[in-house]
Amino acid sequence: MKLCRYDDDRLGVVRGDLVHDVTLAQTEIRNSLPYAMKGDAVVAALPQWREQIERLADKAPRKRVAQVKLLAPVARPTKLSCAPTNYQAHIAEMKAAAAQPSSQVVTVQSAKIGEAGMFLKANSSLVGPSEGIAVRFPDRRSDHEVELVMVIGKTGSDIPRALALDYVACYCLGLDMTVRGREDRSFRKSVDGYAVAGPWMVTADEIANPDALPLMLEVNGERRQDSNTNMLIYDCRRLIEFASSFYTLYPGDLIYTGTPEGVGPIKPGDSLVCRSSPPLGELKIAVRAHETSGAPEPHAVAQA
Repeated sequence: MKLCRYDDDRLGVVRGDLVHDVTLAQTEIRNSLPYAMKGDAVVAALPQWREQIERLADKAPRKRVAQVKLLAPVARPTKLSCAPTNYQAHIAEMKAAAAQPSSQVVTVQSAKIGEAGMFLKANSSLVGPSEGIAVRFPDRRSDHEVELVMVIGKTGSDIPRALALDYVACYCLGLDMTVRGREDRSFRKSVDGYAVAGPWMVTADEIANPDALPLMLEVNGERRQDSNTNMLIYDCRRLIEFASSFYTLYPGDLIYTGTPEGVGPIKPGDSLVCRSSPPLGELKIAVRAHETSGAPEPHAVAQA
């Protein structure tokens, strides 16, 4: 099953090029659980509500995907946990980039993920395809990093590797956008709009092996990144084990698994396309300049 959030926080089941409105289920789920719960209520309730949501979708009003504004598929994660330096070829390219004169790329103290640890992005940086990416510092490099994202389905701490995938509810595509510089990594990566997820989330039963998924990214039709999660240094199971050894994972938490080689700068006016076809679909998102007026950022709609 493919689930999306769209327009004004509506919940939809995606079938082909149609979105079936199952917001009624979302409303009932949220009303039945305490507001103070940790995590996302809809993700937490999926095992119990799956069949009912499917039945509701059969008779629900529908729209074409191209007619809706896709939001990030999870409304209330407690955290975005991200893996640095998790592809060997990416480590090599960043080391080479940092050695260039006047480079804005700064290498971390350790390129080994087990030593560097995971890092966190602010929840406020999370956006979906319709919201766009606003480049805040035009004089600095903002780089694209396509990634597989795991959506945690149930609460867990100190999760053993053998059971790790039992804690995954869904998968989706993600972009870990990055401002290059010398500030703390979590600070530079938490710019508004610099954590993209979507276009929807695909339930784990539809993904036979998350460690064998193609990942591709294009900028204005030019292919920049093209790899596979079978190249991960810490695979999906190990990432869950590693992250949960430091903090509790809650329903709806997002784990960004790291980016392969081919990262590069973006600028306002660019159009990005991320793909992992067929299982996760295609994520399209537009890039614009950040507005400093103090007014809310306008949403740059991009079709999925």
